Amino acid sequence: MEATPKNLSELKDQELLAEAKKQKSGAIINAVFIGFLVGIVFYSVLSNAYGWFTLLPLFLVYKLVKNSKYSTKEVEVLLKERGLR
Repeated sequence: MEATPKNLSELKDQELLAEAKKQKSGAIINAVFIGFLVGIVFYSVLSNAYGWFTLLPLFLVYKLVKNSKYSTKEVEVLLKERGLR
């Protein structure tokens, strides 16, 4: 069973700062991984190897982009409202 995430406005200051830090480090890791997967797609297109080798990385890129629990913009707005940044 998965616990439902709290609403961003219900988070305490420390929790909100931790979420912002986690999003920042997660974004860097995701960017590196997405770049690697896009490289695999380009290689497979250039070597004319269409199929799962092309479709699977595209699916993984989509899942990585849609994965974040909270919107980055919402977190930034709340940090600015509370004067934490």
